[in-house]
Amino acid sequence: QVQLVESGGGLVQAGGSLRLSCAASGSISSINSMGWYRQAPGNQRELVAAISSGGVTSYVDSVKGRFTISRDDAKNMVYLQMNSLKSEDTAVYYCTYKPWGLAKYVSWGQGTQVTVSS
Repeated sequence: QVQLVESGGGLVQAGGSLRLSCAASGSISSINSMGWYRQAPGNQRELVAAISSGGVTSYVDSVKGRFTISRDDAKNMVYLQMNSLKSEDTAVYYCTYKPWGLAKYVSWGQGTQVTVSS
């Protein structure tokens, strides 16, 4: 089992930046890919960014060029740098992981609120 704890959310003006962090603990060796989901009120949870064990990244179209996902395996951390934030980025952001041998993400942290004021 892997435990995930997110931090770094907050209130920021449109055009500003935030850096989210996620600390992983527990069965670290089971982690393959890691990702960030977000969920806005009334919306379904969507995968915003993902990074493979080899460092290959992917992003939902709405954040390409603005968000950057990275991971530091030595520290068991994954980050989401968010620049040029827009009001539509307002959501609760969750860290998640995909275990080796599974094709889906499992387990989420408690989430961190990001609010972008226009």
